[in-house]
Formats: sequence, C-alpha cells, structure tokens
Amino acid sequence: MARVMIHPATYETVRPAIDYAFELFPLSVKGKSVLIKPNVLRASKPEEAITTHPAVLSAVVEKIESMEAASIVVGDNPGLVGYGANEESFRKSGLLQAARGHYQNIGNDSRKVDFNPDFMPSVGISRAILDADIVISLPKFKTHGLSIVTGAIKNSFGFLPGAQKANLHKAAGCAERFHEMLVDVFRLRVPDLFLVDAVVGMEGNGPAGPDLRNIGLVLASDNGVALDAVIAFMMGLEPGQLRFLQKAKEAGLGDYDLSTIDVVGELRRLLDFKLPPLAGEADVQNTEVQAKIQSRLIMRPRANPDLCTGCGTCVDQCPVSALSIDGHVPTVDADTCITCFCCQEMCPEKAIALQ
Repeated sequence: MARVMIHPATYETVRPAIDYAFELFPLSVKGKSVLIKPNVLRASKPEEAITTHPAVLSAVVEKIESMEAASIVVGDNPGLVGYGANEESFRKSGLLQAARGHYQNIGNDSRKVDFNPDFMPSVGISRAILDADIVISLPKFKTHGLSIVTGAIKNSFGFLPGAQKANLHKAAGCAERFHEMLVDVFRLRVPDLFLVDAVVGMEGNGPAGPDLRNIGLVLASDNGVALDAVIAFMMGLEPGQLRFLQKAKEAGLGDYDLSTIDVVGELRRLLDFKLPPLAGEADVQNTEVQAKIQSRLIMRPRANPDLCTGCGTCVDQCPVSALSIDGHVPTVDADTCITCFCCQEMCPEKAIALQ
C-alpha cells in the first residue's frame, strides 16, 4: 500500500516536516549522488509562489548534507529558454542561495533517450538526472490549465531541457494527449522521493497566476501517483477523472484509488478551492468533459493592456509562432494557436489569460 504524508508546516518551521518525511520514506544516501529538483517554472520572487519556496529547498539540502551523500546537484530546466535563463530563474526565486553551493545548470548537458513516437521519437533528458543514484522531486502545490494539478508527475516535465517542452506541447495538441505525454516523461526516470511545498499553494489559473492559497502543509511520498491523487482530492477533484492518473495506473506506476493509500496525517478537501477553467476531468469517456475540452480549442490568449509591458517574452516562447506584438501588446493568430498555455506560463507580468 502506498503511503502519503500530510504534515503541518510554515516556511520558518519546515525542517521538522522534512525530517519526518525521511523517517517515513527512508533513503540510503551515504556515498551516493543525489539530484534535487525543485519546481522552477521561470524567474519569479518567492512570495509569488510560482516556484518551490527556498525554505523548503534549503531544508532538504541541509538534510541530505547531514546524510553524507557523495555529491549533491540542485537543478531544473525552467520553461523560459535563452542564455542565462536557468541561472536567473534560480537567482530571482531565492533558490540559488537555498541550494547552498550545489546549484548546477543541468540544461547544459543532455542525453537522447527513446520516447513515445506518437509525440517525438526521442527526447533529450538532462544527464544529471540520468546519472544520479537518487532523485528527489520538490513539486509545488498548484493548479495548471492543462494538467489541472501540478504535483509529482507534472514536476518531472522539467527533466527536459531547452525548447523541446514547447515542441511536446505542440505535438500533444489537446488536453487529453498532454496528460498522456506527461506520464511518458515521468516514467523516463521516476524520482525516489517527492516532497511537496504546500505551505502556500496556488489555485485558479495556475501555474503562474495571482490566486494564492495559504495551506500550511508539506506533503511527501515515494509514489508520485498516490501523491497526486491526494493533491487532486484536496483540490476538490475526483482523482480517477484525471487522464494522467488513469494512464499512470495503466502503466503500473501506482494507484489513484484513495482506499489503497495510507495517509499519514489529516486528509481533507480545501474549502471552495478554485480550479482552472476546464475543471480538469480529462476523462475520454465523459462526453460532458469532452465537450469542455473541445470548447477549449476555440479559446485564445489575450493580454491585459493594463498589465502587459510589451516585453515580447510570450512571442519568443510560443512554439508555433502564433503571437506577434501589435503596438505594445501581443495579438494571436487564432488559426495558428494550439492553446498550449506557454505564453501564459511565461508572462512575467501575469498579463495573459485564455478567453
């Protein structure tokens, strides 16, 4: 039976929760190489809750240092591409300092591995991920417009450096296939332990939106499927209606049925938790949900002129070149747009939403 820990925490008192997680899910770390992967979507301040909080990362790094690992690497591949984007994302988020000297730009060296040819025949995965004896994933408790839940499985999307994440968005083309693709990435190297920053989470139009939620918890598990099922339940979803959890179970990676999960702590739904517009049940057999998915295909990004600075980040990051700057705000070519959310995720001003 899979086990999931739910433990109270603040950013000032997070270390006891981390210590307890390692008691429940012991790892043999001494003399081994350890890769720690926070969620670093893009350059943002800690108080925006877009990235894993530096207090959580620092506590995990200190814990691994005390366990006499042979080497420690802290790294991620943020969605924003370009020279210096990785370091800037870690610096601005406070994660560079929290890494305690173990930060590494893991996007500089990758290895080609076979992938699902329905999306791409092969992908490059950061070599540091593949070479590590132990991989520890530090997701953020957030929503996401396509995957609905940003948790254990979605956090592994950052194993892929460079623009290939945008290319996979393009290859997926719709919410259901995006869910399935995430599982294919996750299984390339399933992490050994997951520690979720749910002290301050994000609801509504995640993963880079303005609606923050004080939750006051750290979650942990050594099974990402069980962990994401618990997160989905807390958000008010039925885990079995999420296509990525369906596929993960089909692949033998775990079970989303809460009756098969040993929850250590108090499991409760978060009252009136706001979900993304699609509400997330990407169940291929649910006709009502499929109608919602199809309606999403006609939604397009629109910039709020009061927030947009005309920086062009959205134009640079669009995988199908559907955006251009008209005056000082971006406009979209509706026929070219694939509704992949890359522009909304990467907008530093949170000025873009799908309408």
